[in-house]
Amino acid sequence: MSVVTSTNLIQGPAVLYAAPFGTAEPATVATAPAVAWVDLGGTKDGVELEIADVYTVLSVDQIVYEVDRRRTSRAVMVKTNLAEATLANLARAINDTAPASGVLTPDDGLAAFAPVMTAILLDGIAPGGFRRRIIVRKVLGLDGAKLAYKKDGQTLIPVTFAGHWVSPSIRPFVITDATA
Repeated sequence: MSVVTSTNLIQGPAVLYAAPFGTAEPATVATAPAVAWVDLGGTKDGVELEIADVYTVLSVDQIVYEVDRRRTSRAVMVKTNLAEATLANLARAINDTAPASGVLTPDDGLAAFAPVMTAILLDGIAPGGFRRRIIVRKVLGLDGAKLAYKKDGQTLIPVTFAGHWVSPSIRPFVITDATA
């Protein structure tokens, strides 16, 4: 029979923050995000981290089986529905600059070809009831923008933030569990 440690089971919400790419990260999991990290507000149906690897098969003519595999790519994504359909959240979803004076005017000039990179910080629950912090350091929103106004449903902004490579010395993402 399997041994189950109930404190390793996780259930509960997470808080999602965004900041401009390159913003200083909190020193520890216990450190609150600085003012540059903006709380994106309520989410609907959870926040999901997806890490998807692609492996290419290595084979030879002399062996019928697949001999080995090599990782050839990795996609890191944070998916959620932003429940607070603010102009600021809409701008983040379409990789644009924050609105000024209650007006979002997306850029259609040369800057539109180099979208605004963002960092995402997710604070959730870790095994033992501690905090788990996930930071994806360089992301773009991939889903575009959808705003559905419904008689019988809540307006949400579905968004997928896709992670990108940063540099040889800075990993694209980090996951840290507090242990005390």
